[in-house]
Parts: sequence; structure tokens; C-alpha cells
Amino acid sequence: MNHFDTIRVTIPLKKKFVVSKGEAVTKTNVITILNNRYNGEASTSVHYGPSLDQIEIELHDVTQKLKSKHMIDLATLKEIDEYDIHPVTKSALIGMVLNYISGETARYPWEVLSLSTPVGIKSSMTIGLDDPAKMAQAIQETEFPIVKVKMGGQTDMDLVAALQDISGKEVRVDANGGWTCEQAEEMIYYLAGLGVRIIEQPTAIESVSEWKRLKGKHADIELIADEGLNNRDDYQNLQDHIDGINIKMEKSGGILEAVLLAEQAHQDEKKVMLGCMVESSIGIAQAIYMSSLADYHDLDAPLLLENDIAQGITYTRDTIEVDREIIGGPKLKRDVVEKYSDR
Repeated sequence: MNHFDTIRVTIPLKKKFVVSKGEAVTKTNVITILNNRYNGEASTSVHYGPSLDQIEIELHDVTQKLKSKHMIDLATLKEIDEYDIHPVTKSALIGMVLNYISGETARYPWEVLSLSTPVGIKSSMTIGLDDPAKMAQAIQETEFPIVKVKMGGQTDMDLVAALQDISGKEVRVDANGGWTCEQAEEMIYYLAGLGVRIIEQPTAIESVSEWKRLKGKHADIELIADEGLNNRDDYQNLQDHIDGINIKMEKSGGILEAVLLAEQAHQDEKKVMLGCMVESSIGIAQAIYMSSLADYHDLDAPLLLENDIAQGITYTRDTIEVDREIIGGPKLKRDVVEKYSDR
């Protein structure tokens, strides 16, 4: 009989992380473990939920069904994908079971799903909201050539002024829906002049029908939908107004829906970005497995943590590298998990 376990971990962040909808100094996630080896991660959002209690109740209900299974295979993945549970819970379960299939069949996780090998993954590094001078300094000092700057605060125009002195970096912007349409139109004008080409969620999703107008004459700006875009149903409602989508495993419910969403977007000639919540490399893993389907990668979450709790995915200055031993998924660092465990 298969054995399942869950662990809550509360990991300090390297520095306070601030976006337009809130701030945090720690992150608490739930780690799922199958047969003491294969892992998944449920990473919630303070703003969007779900609660940790809800996740653990749903995990308990589903794992009770899985315990009695004689065989866990691709059919099991599809079965989980159809459960009526929160996408965050579903993503953790699908990640865990995919890693199990990978380990038990001695195939790389992406091979299990007939995806291409992850290579040349160039991720942005996120700079959270702060004093504009400090943000500009952080951009210049980071070793990463691609930075994603959080905006949507009261000092955005001061930051625009500071960005004029930035050189040698590709700057992307994420407003997290923090602008009105009027503000977005003004900010797009100034940011385009600075060479910014990618802007995530300039306004709340309710104003998405205005996005093409907000771009004005700046056709080379790409407006990427994030909040409010979770699955293919959402995409169908938004596709006529956007240039691309940010896919997160916790929003789509895991890699199965995420792959179908990415393929549909590309078919419609939309750009695909793979994003993340604040999570360890366990949670990041599914996005890494399907990284060949993305035009842009925003997968820096493990770098925001005081310590990553797993090994198997390595960040360098230019790329994200996948260890050859990744069969079965990232492996927990047991001493680090024990340090941060809430149980």
C-alpha cells in the first residue's frame, strides 16, 4: 500500500517581498510526499487563497483514494486532473504523482509526458516594490541579466525616472493589476520609451478589453495576462484582448492543463510565459519540465527563499540547470525541511 505524508514548512524570505496587493517576510507551503521519496508542493496566495487547512483536508481526501490503488500511472494523473478540488491542491498532487511515475519507470519527468528536454532556461529575477532608488540599485547589482520589476505603487513615476540610468539589463514590468486604465496608458508610454517590451497585468482583469487601446502606437509592447487567467476557459474569454499569458501551475491545477493551455496559446500566436508563486524547487519543477513550451520564464521563486528545501534544479547567472539525477523529481533536503517544519 502506498504511503502519503504532508509537511507544512514556513521558510523565511531573503528580504521582505512587496507587491501591489501585499507583502510577506515568510512563506508557508504544504509539501506532499509519496512513499517517502516523491514530492509535490502546494503554494497558496494570501490574496487569492486557499487556506492551508483547506489544502490539507483536500489532500487527505484524495490520498485516501490513492492509497488503495495497485498501480499509479498516467491514468491516475488524468483522474486527479478531473477532481473537483482547488487548483493549488491539484497541482501538488499532480507534481507528486508525475515524479512518482518518473522514478518508478526510470524516465525523466518530461519524457513521461512526451515533452522536450529542458535546456537554455533563462529566467527573470524579481525586484519587489520598494523605495525607487533601492529598486534601481537592486536592478544594477543583481547578477541576473533579466529582471522583472514590480510596479503598481505610489512611486511608479519616480521608478521610471530611476530606470533611465539602468544599463545592461532587460527590464520587464509586472503591475499586478495595480493601475487604472488611465495610469496604465501613461505608464506604457513611458516604459516603452525606456525599452521595456513585456508588461504583466497592467490593470485588473475586468478592464482587459481596454488593453489593446492602452498600448496606443506601441505595437512592440506585449501585455501578458496573469491574474484572472487560470485555465483554458479563462483563456477563451481573454484571448482577443491580450498578447500573451502567464501560466502558473497553482492556477492551472498542474502540468496537464498547463501544457494544453500553452499549446492553445501558441496555436493562436500568443506568447507564453511560465511563472510561479513563492515556492521551492519542488513547486517550480513542473514548470521546468514543460519549459520548452514557453517563450519567457519567470521562475526565480527558490532564489527568494532563505534556503531551498530540495535539490535537483540549479540556478546560475544565465540559466536554470536541471541535474541528470532529476528522475523522480527534486529530492528533499531533510535537514532543511526539519528546520522549517511546522509540525
